[in-house]
Amino acid sequence: MIFPMKRLKLPIGIQTLAKIREGGYYYVDKTAFALDLIEKGGYYFLSRPRRFGKSLFLDTLKELFEGNKKLFTGLHAESHWDWSRKHPVIRISFSDGVLRDREELDRRILDQLQQNADRLGFARPMENDLAGAFSRLIRLAHESYGERTVVLIDEYDKPILDNIEKPDVALEMREGLKNLYSVLKGADADLRFVFLTGVSKFSKVSLFSGLNNLRDISLTSDYSALCGYTTADVEAVFAPELEGLDREKMREWYNGYNWLGEPVYNPFDLLLLFSERAFKPFWYETGTPTFLLKLLRERPTFLPELSCLQTDAALLSTFDVGNIPTEALLFQAGYLTIASQDVRFDKYYYRLRYPNREVYQSLNNSFLQDWVPQAHESLLAQSRLGDLLLANDLAGIGEHLKAFFAAIPHQWYAKNPIANYEGYYASVFYAFFASLGLDITVEESSNAGRLDMAMRFSGRVYLFEFKLIDDVPDGSALAQIRERGYADRHRAAGGPIHLIGVEFSRRLRTIVAWDLAEA
Repeated sequence: MIFPMKRLKLPIGIQTLAKIREGGYYYVDKTAFALDLIEKGGYYFLSRPRRFGKSLFLDTLKELFEGNKKLFTGLHAESHWDWSRKHPVIRISFSDGVLRDREELDRRILDQLQQNADRLGFARPMENDLAGAFSRLIRLAHESYGERTVVLIDEYDKPILDNIEKPDVALEMREGLKNLYSVLKGADADLRFVFLTGVSKFSKVSLFSGLNNLRDISLTSDYSALCGYTTADVEAVFAPELEGLDREKMREWYNGYNWLGEPVYNPFDLLLLFSERAFKPFWYETGTPTFLLKLLRERPTFLPELSCLQTDAALLSTFDVGNIPTEALLFQAGYLTIASQDVRFDKYYYRLRYPNREVYQSLNNSFLQDWVPQAHESLLAQSRLGDLLLANDLAGIGEHLKAFFAAIPHQWYAKNPIANYEGYYASVFYAFFASLGLDITVEESSNAGRLDMAMRFSGRVYLFEFKLIDDVPDGSALAQIRERGYADRHRAAGGPIHLIGVEFSRRLRTIVAWDLAEA
């Protein structure tokens, strides 16, 4: 591969290979992945979060099968592909716009089939039978070109996800898409290669009934870096952009996505970082997770546990209308990634974590804004908390947090069931600190038990234990930290260790004890 020695243009938002290769843009070569997939099979499915390069990879496959050799000069595929064979390609995408009902979906499918037919030089498909039109188009392409047809489907699930808060409409969309995708099962003789991408992984039963040869490579270690940029990609391809940027901070902010293989950077983030030369939550800000926030508001969720969730393979891949486990939603949308894998009794288990600081800090900030009624006040409270931490004013932090909880109006609790969840207080407390991007560990294990929360900042360690009491504080939270020796594992670091016992009152709905000690 030829690496740039001078600065090129940044391909921000560009999803077509031709525009990148002909326009003087940086390009990370993924053609080795493409050739490996083509050689080893014919039907694939890949789930990745939004803005991770799925559409560009599909376009690369399209140009490859159509034999546009000039676009691959200097790439792996140039000398490893038979350019004498050209396959007809049918490409369908649901990435544009929002479809609001089954009628709009059917019109969109028909329009795309017609566009493909025009491009391939065929008469327009039958308008009254979408499945029949799709099947006919696949067969005609094979017969006319003398090579079997390639089908590429981008954002296969978007019409469902856009309506996920309206179950009746989402089910209509699912049935409409199932009608389209079911064609692939009976068209095997006419198909050379099929690749579908999306954000979520709907069950085969609900959306791909009968398509048993569709291989899901979402958690295949060999393809973990198929979308996204590896550290080697960044160092080689984007070397001219790295001068003046803190490499460790780049890794902390934007790397860390892992699908059981090599971790990758979010491409959208890095390209914006190279453009703006500032560390910001670029990817997160392109799509606020309103549905996720609503779901976690309705499901009592202990926010600190989101950083160390454990799940099995079945639950992680379970996703359907009316059945969306929290773990699956967070993982498939890109808000959690895989930290480790364990196999017990031939069953796979995964520990999840936040991928990087961008997601960790931004998502917890969204939780904080959603879980307390006064958004503006909470932003001011965050700023004040940061000032107090920099001054190491622990007593001031206690008074600040007491005042914050006490300021939540009584009527808000009556209207919001999440506020009656016992984990609400500790969750908001945790989100306050996490929204500043601080180094926090929850449920920290020792031989004596588990500490609720440990925080490291400016060479100091802060150990928190939470208790929810009926009314009168008794100092039990601080006593537990001492009795169980939670500070022992931190002594080797040599810095100050602060012990903080926090007691919340059910009746008063605020912090009633903020007990401090030094280890």
